[in-house]
Amino acid sequence: MLPHPSSRPCLCRALFVLPWLLLLSAPHAGAESACADFTGETSEWHGFERVDFRFQGRKAHVVLPSEPLPDRPWIWRARFPNHQTAPDLMLLERGFHVAHVDGVHLYGGPEAQALWDAFYAQLTGRHCLAPKPGLVAVSRGGLFAYTWAARHPERVACIYADTPVLDFKSWPAGRGAGKGAPADWTRLRKVYGLSRREALRYDGNPIDRLAPLAEADIPLLNVISLNDAVVPPAENTLLLVERYRALGGRIDVISVPEGTTESDGHHFPHPDPAQVAEFLAGCAAAAD
Repeated sequence: MLPHPSSRPCLCRALFVLPWLLLLSAPHAGAESACADFTGETSEWHGFERVDFRFQGRKAHVVLPSEPLPDRPWIWRARFPNHQTAPDLMLLERGFHVAHVDGVHLYGGPEAQALWDAFYAQLTGRHCLAPKPGLVAVSRGGLFAYTWAARHPERVACIYADTPVLDFKSWPAGRGAGKGAPADWTRLRKVYGLSRREALRYDGNPIDRLAPLAEADIPLLNVISLNDAVVPPAENTLLLVERYRALGGRIDVISVPEGTTESDGHHFPHPDPAQVAEFLAGCAAAAD
């Protein structure tokens, strides 16, 4: 007796399902095609394509290399993305992406940290950029980059910083040798939700949270001017060097004797952009 038709194997169904099973089981099938392109307003930036867009209501942009490296390394500019761009251009030539999201008046505080968490998730997820960017911090950008790195050391290849703020009691409070910035000091306390007394006792500044970076062996490179009256090095980078090395961390400093008079010593022509580019490129390679 022949078996009932309903008990026979359905070869047509097997033939239909098998190719899909093989496709799904293939390693990283379609992974490259799943990476979304950056969309927005495009423009030319020093010979490279720049894409500007809005992210959570804030300005953001990514500068695209002509030939991206396969592992899609990138640097993340914390603030002032057009300051000292020579290293950026050198890295773009090598195939790096350069990204920035505007955190004006956030001072690296809780809202800034949430913004960075979301921006990182989109760039590494939807756009498939490398999981460990090099962070680039200028001045108050130090509050953003160093704080975020202490929260997520596993997501950071290294930090390069130009005259960074590492303690808001130094700037904008001006409670040490620096000039201070009263309007920024008022806005910062509001952003952090701190009274004046609480802010002056606050122990969560980047200079206080170096252990996670040292434990993760994150290399640091800072450039400073020794006559900086806005972000005094003794209260920021030089104190960082002392504390970070005591924790076993690796840090190098490029220093110039004097910054410009117009900037109260805070800005200066960069003495060695190539060293910065090599540092960031080396960190990306080591993070693979």
